Amino acid sequence: SFESLDIWKIGLELVKEVYRITTLFPQAEQYAMSSQLRRASTSILANTAEGFSRWSDADKAHKYAIARGECSEVKAFLLIAVALQFVSAEQTSHAMELIEKTGQMLSGLHRSYRA
Repeated sequence: SFESLDIWKIGLELVKEVYRITTLFPQAEQYAMSSQLRRASTSILANTAEGFSRWSDADKAHKYAIARGECSEVKAFLLIAVALQFVSAEQTSHAMELIEKTGQMLSGLHRSYRA
């Protein structure tokens, strides 16, 4: 099951961290950046699970590549949130570490199934 994968566990921790961070955003961002950030973080997990369940290596690699792109989107939104002073860099530091771990793992999965 995909739920036993380390990448799933780390990705789920990232989702929880993103949800925690977005509660700190201004109320005006509830349906804007906050919503997009939450969707992108959950999409990492959804695409990872879908990739795990695909039959062909090409399909797996494609889903892992999409999930890797979502990691970059989450990172970009967090950097924007810091730049706009919605949160501090310190408040996002754990999420940034999780993004790095998740991204590295997804890159490895993508490489292994792309070959």
